[in-house]
Amino acid sequence: MLIDLRPYDNLGTPQYFFELFCHLKNESDIIWKIRDVEQLFYNKNVNGRTVFDGCLVLAQKINVIEIDKLGNIYLNEVFKDFLFSEKQMSDKFIEFLFLALNEDFDFHNIFSSEHISYDIIYHSIQINNSAFTFKFSNFKQLLIDFEVLHVHPTYELRKYIINSRYKKIFDKIILPEIKRRKIGVVEFMKSMEQQQINGEEAEKFVLNFEKVRLNNKIGIDWVAEYSIAEGYDIASFKNAESKVNDLFIEVKSFEGNPYFYWSRNEIDISRIKCKSYYLYLVDRRKIKDEKYIPIMIENPYDNVLNNDDWLKQVEKYKIELK
Repeated sequence: MLIDLRPYDNLGTPQYFFELFCHLKNESDIIWKIRDVEQLFYNKNVNGRTVFDGCLVLAQKINVIEIDKLGNIYLNEVFKDFLFSEKQMSDKFIEFLFLALNEDFDFHNIFSSEHISYDIIYHSIQINNSAFTFKFSNFKQLLIDFEVLHVHPTYELRKYIINSRYKKIFDKIILPEIKRRKIGVVEFMKSMEQQQINGEEAEKFVLNFEKVRLNNKIGIDWVAEYSIAEGYDIASFKNAESKVNDLFIEVKSFEGNPYFYWSRNEIDISRIKCKSYYLYLVDRRKIKDEKYIPIMIENPYDNVLNNDDWLKQVEKYKIELK
């Protein structure tokens, strides 16, 4: 679908669609045609735009309107109940948009774990500007116009923050595909899927453990739900008095004697964050015990990697020609 929308300069703005949909609803006794809509917005400046070439195409593709073979336009009956304000219309429009894009390959390539990360300062999901590339710049502009995306306050990062207003839609439509894509190649599907299940169960356990420990303090974030590239799974607090996240937890689950696998990125983040970085080792056999306390290791770069109490074994080498 996004490929089909590439040729158009303007996919629409909230003001444009709100005005159009209100006309379609309030003047339902009139049979609206494409030329009537073109005449309505002829020589009109809406949000700084005078060209509206892709607006009807988009609205039709996401099933907000229907256009028959004669060019007659009909507004979706369900959508008529969400035109009491521009904001209400925008929220429903984005829901229709994301649902229509749920099977779109390019959409999920844009909103993938490669480009998605979590900002613990703003407690928000963020996406790289580079995710869209030039060919989907009109789609990016649509999301900006509908305030789905806000430019990150730190402009040099070249990222966008996803509006928390749309987090439920994001979690419903985009997050499941991100999680599905975390599972690797087909021949390892079953084992990797089980590893993912074990990992998510342990992370949920630690998330709840932290909430109880800190009396439901606001700001404990499950970072790994959105991004696996941060080098830790949960951003928490050392104590209830902490004003900013100062405890970064990497969760590992095990059965039997405590063990875990540690990636190069996780090791690097542990070294950088020092005493702010903790390993929480969760015994999968005890995870349902309400009184169970995981093994918590402060500064594992020193207390594990450089500690002879832990046996280290290299599983893989990266071999590169000089």
